Amino acid sequence: MSKSTKADYNRLKVLLAEKKRTNKELADHLNVRPATVSRWCTNDSQPAIEIFYKIAKFLDVDVRELLVPSKK
Repeated sequence: MSKSTKADYNRLKVLLAEKKRTNKELADHLNVRPATVSRWCTNDSQPAIEIFYKIAKFLDVDVRELLVPSKK
């Protein structure tokens, strides 16, 4: 899929902003590189399901809030 037609699968960027947390804070919490979190935020790659649960706990949200709904 090219960048112009890339689908959004997660809402990580939105939730980080809503919770006033930074990519670096999340990266430090998960012990990953900030560039990795950046790729997740831009939907260039996706974290493993186990990581989604850790992110949800860090942001104090239900894990389902991290995903773009498949139905409107």
